[in-house]
Amino acid sequence: MSQVRSFTVLPVLPEPLKDLDLIANNLYWTWNPDQAGLFEHIDSELWKSCGHNPVKVLASVSQEHLDALASNEDFLAEVNRAADKLKDYLSKADWFDRPDVPSKKALTAYFSAEFGIHECLPIYAGGLGILAGDYLKSISDLGINMVGVGLLYQKGYFRQYLNIDGWQQEAYTENDFYMMPVRLVRRDGEALTVSVELAGRRVSAQIWRVNVGRVRLFLLDTNIESNKPEDRTITSSLYGGGRQMRIKQEILLGIGGFRALVAMGMEPNICHMNEGHAAFMALERIRQIRQAEGVSFAEALEATSPGNVFTIHTPVKAGLDEFSVEMVKRYFSGYIEHLGLSEKDFIGLGRVNPSDNNEPFMMPVLALKLSSFRNGVSRLHGQVSRRMWSDLWRHVPPEEIPITSITNGVHLKSWLSEQMNELYERNFAPDWQHGLIDVDRWDAILQIPDEQLWQTHQMAKDELIAMSRKRLKTQMLRRGRYHTELNWADEVLDRDALTIGFARRFASYKRGGLLLNDPQRLVKLLTSDKRPVQIIFAGKAHPADEYGKQIIRQIVNFARKYKVRRRIVFIEDYDISIARTMVAGCDVWLNTPRRPMEASGTSGMKAAINGALNMSTLDGWWAECYKPGRGWAIGAGETYDDTEYQDMVESKALYNILENEVVPLFYNRSDDNLPREWIYRMKNSISSITPLFSAKRMALEYSRRFYKTGTKKWRYFNTESMSRAKALSAWKLYMKQSWKEVQIKQVEVFVRTASGASQQEGEQKVPLAEYQKELKVGTELNVSVLVKLPGLDPDDVTVELYYGDVNSLGAISEAKAERMNYAGTAGGRYHRFTGNTYCKSAGRKGLTVRLLPHHPDLTDPYELGLIYWEGDFTGKARKTEPVGSK
Repeated sequence: MSQVRSFTVLPVLPEPLKDLDLIANNLYWTWNPDQAGLFEHIDSELWKSCGHNPVKVLASVSQEHLDALASNEDFLAEVNRAADKLKDYLSKADWFDRPDVPSKKALTAYFSAEFGIHECLPIYAGGLGILAGDYLKSISDLGINMVGVGLLYQKGYFRQYLNIDGWQQEAYTENDFYMMPVRLVRRDGEALTVSVELAGRRVSAQIWRVNVGRVRLFLLDTNIESNKPEDRTITSSLYGGGRQMRIKQEILLGIGGFRALVAMGMEPNICHMNEGHAAFMALERIRQIRQAEGVSFAEALEATSPGNVFTIHTPVKAGLDEFSVEMVKRYFSGYIEHLGLSEKDFIGLGRVNPSDNNEPFMMPVLALKLSSFRNGVSRLHGQVSRRMWSDLWRHVPPEEIPITSITNGVHLKSWLSEQMNELYERNFAPDWQHGLIDVDRWDAILQIPDEQLWQTHQMAKDELIAMSRKRLKTQMLRRGRYHTELNWADEVLDRDALTIGFARRFASYKRGGLLLNDPQRLVKLLTSDKRPVQIIFAGKAHPADEYGKQIIRQIVNFARKYKVRRRIVFIEDYDISIARTMVAGCDVWLNTPRRPMEASGTSGMKAAINGALNMSTLDGWWAECYKPGRGWAIGAGETYDDTEYQDMVESKALYNILENEVVPLFYNRSDDNLPREWIYRMKNSISSITPLFSAKRMALEYSRRFYKTGTKKWRYFNTESMSRAKALSAWKLYMKQSWKEVQIKQVEVFVRTASGASQQEGEQKVPLAEYQKELKVGTELNVSVLVKLPGLDPDDVTVELYYGDVNSLGAISEAKAERMNYAGTAGGRYHRFTGNTYCKSAGRKGLTVRLLPHHPDLTDPYELGLIYWEGDFTGKARKTEPVGSK
């Protein structure tokens, strides 16, 4: 093709409509229906055909129509109200006075490979991206100073359609960025670019900006003329290509993303990595500090790690993001020297065991090692993550491994149906959402009349059925069905039937076909004349996941084979728009992951806030949320080695719950045909789940526990020429060199007689090993420890009593640790520490002693990987035995 000169043409908005451009280019409208309604008012059919994209609507509507709207007083009043609302929202900053939110001057950068904000910006694949989108919206509502960093994909994630056999097909459509609510970042009129090194060549990326309320989201794009053809496709598709493409994208996201912030004059205090895709960002922070301050890698690590937060989403090692050592060397050959590391030490950063040459380079390991704050995304996932990564802290008891948990939440206004929002506004105050996380305030839901709540839910259900029928017709036409065969689509689904929703990624562990395990039993439920059940499925399988595709095919063909296609519908090309309608209109939300494979899950939260009742295995968020009366639990939280047996057991449990509890409860009606008991459970579910599982609560928790603390420490280490970071680095090195000589030389445990002891015993201390009686609840134990600290100060260590119940293997479990007091020198390099504890409960108990490094600037005592247990003379951890048990 001959040379093409490209340029951008923008619509001409009449002066009275100028604010439409401001509104269209801030995704605040995605969670404010009155704002989005402006563009639907312009042309409702155009709004639908443009994929609910206001920028495209403004570019597509005729100039004559715009001119006519400019003289429409009612429409102008709507525009002015919407613009005033947005401007007022953008100007507010009242949350910065909260004690649990960092100050306005503190900047947090949130890195994610995908962001699911709205269907008009298709740069998301599933739950990870939807969570990131909800998070940015909640951060915006709170007014926290944050920017998002990601990639702008030319083709996004694939579009799904099924062939006539029900087999998933993938299609990719190109995004037209100039018809989307994104804008190029420019400097002096030219697009601002940053570059990264990829296997010896330089690749550039331009930066796009998306306004998400008060949050700015910056997205990198390599499709520019200065790049080679193969490099222009780096940001072509989300999770597309093989390992080579993935490492290029992750270098661009982490290293290029951080460089983009610096290029725009931003220096974040906190960098939050949403999964390990952005872990290279932590290396770039270190490189830039080294270059600016002339410090070592270790010193730069001390200065940056307090400002790094890593959120883990993957619950199994099979799903890790990893690269071969050869590939990492190829892409970082010129980068390693700037870090001041040897090639071996660099590779070791991505390995659990740096000396194991068979280990690949794992991105989560890199993020874990370079961050001071780490968390799973539900309480159960935190436990799973601590076990999963226990080898990184080999001597530390599992419950003390420094990976905590912050359970995910959802952005309420993004997922609440318009009908339910209006119901709340009628029965609560118009600003009811300001009390969103106030648990007590949600008790007011119980006062809403049953008939109002049920009618509201039924309206959302009607929308779901209408959407399902319309999409089903479209799907049939595309497969080549005759128009005469489409009539039955108008009879699919029944507003009075119990409607179950199942919509999520079709990965094997999510078991999308579990409900089909007993066909005859399921058909009986579906075809009942008096109490019918219907199911709506939606979701995509990864293009390479043949098993996931087979499950989808099984569902489609099941409906045909058993002639239940009016009761089972599969909606193709699952996206945010479909999800909003489904979570609002379903009666029951079904989730069937194999425990503990679901890190969190949020779709059930979205359904719950709309009044749907959850039915799920006790995994992810449901494991900590479930209580009788809120929904139903499939199984009792068991785990199995035999997955086929697990599927059989839990599918039977699923049928039993449906037949004996769910269906009877739904169809048990009062004289006015209302399911009163069902509605009571709806209210109980809404009031208990909504405040606890909101993204607002999640954002405040991150701010309080990580951002505020991390910002304070980041500033502490990055002032006074980084003197504190340098001092801590030197202290750590000295501790590692000296630790091999540290020893617990003597531990003495005495029984102090409890009150009421005989006069003959008095107040004497008797050595535990010599005590001839059973200890009683309330007995005090006094412990004295002699510690050898060659070249170390007593303040350099913490000596702790570690005590608790003793299990059948003789090890302490459910332990508590209590710091002992320094009691003075015992001559030369020996020091004594003392402490005491009480026998607070009956049973077999154990007590031991341990040493940990101590420094006031440590984020946690396990940073150095040093821990010394009583009886350890080899430098290796041993099983903790109860004192006096031998």
